[in-house]
Amino acid sequence: LRERGLEDSPCTLGFSVMIKESCDGMGDVSEKHGGGPPVPEKAVRFSFTVMSVSLHMADGEKEEEEEETMMIFQEPKPNSELSCKPLCLMFVDESDHETLTAILGPVAAERNAMKCSRLILAIGGLPRSFSFQFRGSGYDEKMVRDVEGLEASGSTYVCTLCDSTRAEASQNMVLHSVTRSHQENLERYEIWRTNPFSESADELRDRVKGVSAKPFLETQPTMDALHCDISNATEFYKIFQDEIGEVFQKTNPTREERRSWRAALDKQL
Repeated sequence: LRERGLEDSPCTLGFSVMIKESCDGMGDVSEKHGGGPPVPEKAVRFSFTVMSVSLHMADGEKEEEEEETMMIFQEPKPNSELSCKPLCLMFVDESDHETLTAILGPVAAERNAMKCSRLILAIGGLPRSFSFQFRGSGYDEKMVRDVEGLEASGSTYVCTLCDSTRAEASQNMVLHSVTRSHQENLERYEIWRTNPFSESADELRDRVKGVSAKPFLETQPTMDALHCDISNATEFYKIFQDEIGEVFQKTNPTREERRSWRAALDKQL
């Protein structure tokens, strides 16, 4: 605070800490733990990274106090192993949903409690309050499916962000959006568990869109592999059309010309 020329008086609204969570399988560790009691041959590591610490200040010079935010700390290398702090190392297969739920359940409960509370520490002779925000963005697709209760990657519902099926994703290469959420997955799990409408297995599966287990960790929606493939396919689709029409030799091709190029490409696809 002294380096930034700030006094203690405006620092009344506390600090906000942004934490990124990561969880991933470590693969086969049967040759790594040496002799000892028999344990599962695979391991999973849950870790976190302090991404930033910002200060909330009240501007008392104005008639109505407005909140101002100033960045105090920002992790320069957020993806580095040096900034990633392991919290839990467990000998378990990352596909074992029940065991992961049992081990990481207390971690999820503690995180939810921290979201709704503040940590007060005495710093510089004054009590400082810290609020915490969590971003579960350090998960790969397989782990997202596991902690969000979705079917495995071989499922008809290929996406962790929306309800697209394989057939829909192959036909629609342009329009896609994030429609799944942790809360919605929880609601769909309850429908899957109770079957309130007495539907058949196929009808019930179509209603819950691939949710088959209880979600226990909330993840932050980020661009997944499917949507990256969709975006790449769209760009290549445009490039191939231009190559078919040899657009580099023409300045302003007409709409009819572009339509004929698209038709020629669709025949090849």
